[in-house]
Amino acid sequence: MNNVSFIQNIKYVIILTAVMMSAGCTNNWKQTELGITWNDERRVTELIFFSSKIVRVAKYPSSQPPEKKSLSVIKAAEKVELMISESAEEITIQSAHLEARLNKKTGEVAFYNLDGSLLLTEQNDGASFTSFDDAGKDTYTIRQTFSLDKDEAVYGLGQYMDGKMSKRNQEIFMRQDNKETVVPMLHSSKGYGLFWDNYSPTTYFDDSTQTYFESQVGDLIDYYFMYGESADGVIQQMRELTGQVPMFPKWTYGYWQSKERYKSQDETVGIVKKYRELGVPLDGIIQDWQYWGDNKHWNAMEFLNPAFPDPKKMIDDIHNLNAHIIISCWASFGPETKPFGELEEKGMLMDFTTWPEIAEDKWPITPEDERSGVQVYDAYHPQAREIYWNYLNEGIFSLGMDGWWLDSTEPDHLNIAEEDFDNQTFLGSFRSVRNAFPLMTVGGVSDHQRLTTNDKRVFILTRSAFAGQQRYGANSWSGDVITDWDVLRKQISAGLNFSLTGIPYWNSDIGGFFVWRFPGGVSNKAFHEIYVRWLQFGAFCPMMRSHGTNTPREIWQFGEKGSWAYDAIEKYINLRYRLIPYIYSTSWDVTTNGSSMMRALMMDFAKDKSALDVDNQYMFGESILVTPVTEPMYVSYQKEGDNYIDAIEKFGNTKSTQVYLPKGNEWFDFWSGEQHSGGQTIERETPIDIIPLYVKAGSIIPIGPKVQYTDEKTGSLEIWIYPGSDAEFVLYDDEGDNYSYENGKYATIVFHWNEAMKTLEIGDRTGLFEGMDSSLMFDVILVKDGQGFASGQIAEMKKVNYSGKELVINWEK
Repeated sequence: MNNVSFIQNIKYVIILTAVMMSAGCTNNWKQTELGITWNDERRVTELIFFSSKIVRVAKYPSSQPPEKKSLSVIKAAEKVELMISESAEEITIQSAHLEARLNKKTGEVAFYNLDGSLLLTEQNDGASFTSFDDAGKDTYTIRQTFSLDKDEAVYGLGQYMDGKMSKRNQEIFMRQDNKETVVPMLHSSKGYGLFWDNYSPTTYFDDSTQTYFESQVGDLIDYYFMYGESADGVIQQMRELTGQVPMFPKWTYGYWQSKERYKSQDETVGIVKKYRELGVPLDGIIQDWQYWGDNKHWNAMEFLNPAFPDPKKMIDDIHNLNAHIIISCWASFGPETKPFGELEEKGMLMDFTTWPEIAEDKWPITPEDERSGVQVYDAYHPQAREIYWNYLNEGIFSLGMDGWWLDSTEPDHLNIAEEDFDNQTFLGSFRSVRNAFPLMTVGGVSDHQRLTTNDKRVFILTRSAFAGQQRYGANSWSGDVITDWDVLRKQISAGLNFSLTGIPYWNSDIGGFFVWRFPGGVSNKAFHEIYVRWLQFGAFCPMMRSHGTNTPREIWQFGEKGSWAYDAIEKYINLRYRLIPYIYSTSWDVTTNGSSMMRALMMDFAKDKSALDVDNQYMFGESILVTPVTEPMYVSYQKEGDNYIDAIEKFGNTKSTQVYLPKGNEWFDFWSGEQHSGGQTIERETPIDIIPLYVKAGSIIPIGPKVQYTDEKTGSLEIWIYPGSDAEFVLYDDEGDNYSYENGKYATIVFHWNEAMKTLEIGDRTGLFEGMDSSLMFDVILVKDGQGFASGQIAEMKKVNYSGKELVINWEK
């Protein structure tokens, strides 16, 4: 049914419904302003249309709806034109985009598209409420069961290191933890999403007979059905519901160096100086913990460690080197800190064991060790979040700090006991709101920084997330993962499923956090190989960040220029910077169009069944296919238990990696320019400095000059055209690190390749921002078979002096 006929029928159906109701045909349901309410004596079911594509389903076993203000959902339900009709079996509610049907005998709800195809249905009698005593409050354990199609693939749910893309035939206990991030949103290959709006520990279960969510605590069953028609459409609906994505500072897309930990301000500044001396690009350095001193002063939010005598000078020195710094802060405080004292006085601390468990910085821990007394704060309390920011602002942000590394935002919960969850927060028991902790603490910092200044964009690196966190300028990392080849491979599917919940920014510790399995760390050549491969993967993540413990990670630790590891590391850092125009423009697409940067193959190739469950490849933006190398090839070793020992370099024979090229497209090898047809698996040689990259035919990729940091301006911009079909790319730029873009201070240039005419149309530049170049130099390259980025055989380049006015380049002339 088209929208015109839909609107024409609205009045008729509303009148019909009114007649049926007045005639007494239905006495257990009523039409509401936003949908319907159904009461079958066992429970009340509400269907509330938030838009023509989003329906909230709320069920509760009482006559009065429980009071609930969603922590994730910020969209208000809007008045939607609905057609409501009734038959002997069901009540049907139709919007301009979908249809919801409620079975009058069973109470089950089902969703259809306007063609009448079933999208999702609840199971008969699939809702259950089991009485539960939550720390003295009478409530329920709730469950809702659904039926999925046999061949339907579903994704999302957050981040889990199971190495699987589709979440069919799995049982997952969802409670926030280091390396496990809970986002209870299911993303279907059929073009819909389901957000289970509950914050307590929850079990997701799927087998051939049923799929359900069961949450430990809930006054009501509460979920949102979102019909996006495509994967991008689903993500757009999730963001409409829970918040859009702000722009990150441009410098966050450069290379970041970190380790656990730099122990003085001289060491921290010295790392940046060394990169500048070597001519290796760098944009960020991260200061990890203990700048505050001992564990009794844990997270004091001030520099109490004498090795940091002048923190403002440290920050200024880094800025003078054209770099940025973010700093580690936690969701807990030591007993001798000022924040602890104020929060304790106001009853805003929670009593369970967290990290660090003991006062002394040592390992292993023994029962005799003095306890640290560190406690997690009540991030659910608005006043506690304000206190947190006040100390953060006064002690650190006011010094010029550029951003935040909010560690342990899940938070760390050690020696878990069930009574720990009886802790009372501002919003109820810790059990009832457990999974939303990262949303609250990250949101508190983001909101307060926005209130403090618009001159510096919020940037938060966080170890955990929950639905809606994309609205807070946060980039999540995968936690304290172990350095291992299997773990590296599992990062890929973990990051992709996380992105499919609508949160687009994700990264991992390049090289893995714990290097236990590689004795000797950076002196072990086996570690060199996995570090190089992990860094290549990191170059194609939303944040490229080296970090870990046990061994240093700076480029010079891997040898000198001319050694294989050093050269490969330098190559990919430089490649990252050359791709900044593509990456930053993609970030604008994420912000304005609801796009994603790391894209599971099912997003762009939904009709290719061979692409739906690929767990080791993805699109970076909409043009570049990435296949990380996730197995050792050039360093042989002995395995002693889980450890890699006696490593020996063996570079005699070049090895290869299998790459699946999705069907329906032609593909160009990024490095060589060699062209391949889609719908096949090929072998790509992968010497140590090559990660398989393929560009989709019908793409335009801007490639910048070699620079030392993202804001450095030097040289012309290359515009690479990958022909085969029409292509379009929107090149975006702005002031880089403020919120002026929200007021229209940015510029875009639309590039369009016409395949039939063999012309590149460069449109008028629209918009203006401070510091914008009046003219730009473009080196336009039409890629031909065998002429790639590293082939050295570019046959022809057209140089263009672009003044901001439309022009057309005819490649045949």
